Amino acid sequence: MHNDEHAGATGRVDGPAPDSPAPDRSAATRDRLAEAATAAFAEKGFAGTTTRDIAAAAGMSPAALYVHHRSKEELLYVISRAGHREALHTVRSAAASSDDPATALRALVHDYALQHARGSTRARIVNYELGSLTPEHFTEIRALRRDIEHEVRALVARGIAAGVFDTPDRDFAALALLSLGIDIARWYRPHGRWSPETVARGYADMALRIVGCTDARQTRSGKDAATR
Repeated sequence: MHNDEHAGATGRVDGPAPDSPAPDRSAATRDRLAEAATAAFAEKGFAGTTTRDIAAAAGMSPAALYVHHRSKEELLYVISRAGHREALHTVRSAAASSDDPATALRALVHDYALQHARGSTRARIVNYELGSLTPEHFTEIRALRRDIEHEVRALVARGIAAGVFDTPDRDFAALALLSLGIDIARWYRPHGRWSPETVARGYADMALRIVGCTDARQTRSGKDAATR
């Protein structure tokens, strides 16, 4: 079985850069629809949500929704694609942030976990509604998830080759690391016991234990500056 279900993403869409042109009205409306769909899917599930529910949450008529999207499935796809692209950018940036594999892995798991905690509602939609996508859309999302998984496997392999990590199975270790981040979307609540930063630091520490990090400096508490 391929481990596509373990790649993870948050579904968060960043706004335009400060010096970029203001988004047009159509883009703003699509963003509002995506936010409304995320809230509706989180409350009722994809199957239990109607286009009327989404339109009402966005303050629009059902007919207006179809001006921008052909179906609620297309909205799910748009949300999922944005989230997976952001997650891929996060893991790639963190993996390239340091020549030291332990520092890079700490940054990767920290940032990945932080995304899933801060955007836990979107992350639940992105990670647990994959079966509702059309085959064509799922194929595209699956490719993004494979790219995310590849980045993590490659970083673990780099640490093993450098003698910094001591784990017998690179792929299994990468799977465990990704699963940590994804599961945050299932259990995390914004007003719970731990802040997103606390979760991210704790997961970064766990990550180094999972790969058998042999550098004592990197296995200390999450206060390490590598968590940035």
